[in-house]
Amino acid sequence: MLLKHLHMTVALISVAFFTLRFAWTLVDSSLLTKKWVKVTPHLVDTLLLVLGVIMMVKLALNPFEQLWLGEKLLAVLAYIFTGYYTLKLARNRMMQILGYLGAIGWVLLIVRLAITKQALLFVG
Repeated sequence: MLLKHLHMTVALISVAFFTLRFAWTLVDSSLLTKKWVKVTPHLVDTLLLVLGVIMMVKLALNPFEQLWLGEKLLAVLAYIFTGYYTLKLARNRMMQILGYLGAIGWVLLIVRLAITKQALLFVG
């Protein structure tokens, strides 16, 4: 139970920090060039990934058997891509905003899958 709550807390920190960096991107903040701002997300997200893998191993969960988990992992990859797009690739404010909304949409799917443990796309 402690591992689960730690994983959820780190996930919240990760999304909050993504949101903060998005806001800084919109206002062209000089904070985005700070080393700690560039390094911290990688540390937080690595910890999040490690905690997730530890829970998968401890609970003997296989994403090919637990379709909700496979779907959740794909949604995490989609979130990473849309987050990267939002912060690095989007060429104007409208595309940044759309990218951010898309990334948050993936986060909502991830949360839904974690709570319900019911796949939406991989229904067999």
